[in-house]
Amino acid sequence: MRSFDNLLESFLVYLSVERGLAPNSLAAYKQDLLKYRDFLVSRGWGAKSEKGFVISLSRIKRKEIMDFLYAEKKKEAASSSIARRLVSIKLFHRFLTHERELKEDVTDSLDSPKIWRKLPNFLNLQEVLKILETPNTRRDSGIRDRAILELFYATGLRVSELAKLKVDDVNLEAGFLKCLGKGSKERIIPLGSKAKEAVAKYLNRVRIKNAYRSQPYIFLGRVKTGITRQALWQIIKRYAHLAGISKKISPHTIRHSFATHLLERGADLRVVQELLGHSDIATTQIYTHIDKDRLKSVHQKYHPRG
Repeated sequence: MRSFDNLLESFLVYLSVERGLAPNSLAAYKQDLLKYRDFLVSRGWGAKSEKGFVISLSRIKRKEIMDFLYAEKKKEAASSSIARRLVSIKLFHRFLTHERELKEDVTDSLDSPKIWRKLPNFLNLQEVLKILETPNTRRDSGIRDRAILELFYATGLRVSELAKLKVDDVNLEAGFLKCLGKGSKERIIPLGSKAKEAVAKYLNRVRIKNAYRSQPYIFLGRVKTGITRQALWQIIKRYAHLAGISKKISPHTIRHSFATHLLERGADLRVVQELLGHSDIATTQIYTHIDKDRLKSVHQKYHPRG
């Protein structure tokens, strides 16, 4: 019997070669399935050997998989993370069935746990403004961080997209930036006046002095490859703390806030979908948690018998 680790490596090679998944996606699948492996071992479905972890996957049923997902929920994993773990498990079992490592795919009848789907965490406008105004722009680091925060909120970029944003991708005169998102899909996103002002100040007063200014990336860290996603995460957490925001916050919180505020002010869902780079509008629909009073006023204003 092949070890779980050996099967996992074969699966990752398949995802990379046959399906062309990006390194970040491969790392996410691997992390999910290692958690799945450790859970099964802890429940007595396998043990470590010289070849790695040997697990009786042919004996795993729907119940064991659901038990794993519920265990993750008890650990307070995000609903999106739990749903992704289920996708990872389903793809893994489907692969093993196709490769005849398993006789049947027990995950066929498993659907994404919709009952765990929850509204994304977001900030209200006043909370966002507090964070944006917190950096000390009398210092170079504050000028850079203000530009990062303004750009996050003005565009709704993913943290990986902002980390890899290049100087040539930003046209301050036209007020747009070009972004290469998931699946190498390019999209154009407008910039607001505050973001343009903050980025221009950073480029003209701070970046020009950086030792790595010949690099193409707009935001530079201590490495030649530009600022890291982890550094961007820490910047947002730091200024949220300094602004007195007690909510759990991440770069995605700013992205959620960007989408929420646009929809609250009447933006079309399809436009927000395009700005966020979602391939499926169903993904964008999680942001339609608009204030009930605004919905009521719109209904009264436009419905013939409102």
